[in-house]
Amino acid sequence: MKRLLAILTLVFALGLGNTALAEIQWHETKRDVEGKTWNDPRTSDGIEIYGRKGTITIVTPKRINVKVYTILGQMVSQATLQPGTSELRIGSRGIYLVRIGNITQKVAI
Repeated sequence: MKRLLAILTLVFALGLGNTALAEIQWHETKRDVEGKTWNDPRTSDGIEIYGRKGTITIVTPKRINVKVYTILGQMVSQATLQPGTSELRIGSRGIYLVRIGNITQKVAI
């Protein structure tokens, strides 16, 4: 019974969140951002991820495919980012999972 309730709660949460998150889009930026940096040695690509003040910022030296999920697994954004700095403004605070290739990183906002 608890398992069924958990599944129904998750399905309900995912269904309601799609409309609110549909307006989130990536924006390229030129400004410097201070915050938490992720530079994973497994990728050795020089990719940096910052999470701060409702924004996820990714700095990349090459074109990448990125997916952002809520901690519950709901996809927030999927995009191909060009080299440079890109920002994703997210209206709600929380923990998000950023997936680039086969690497996943947790980002707190």
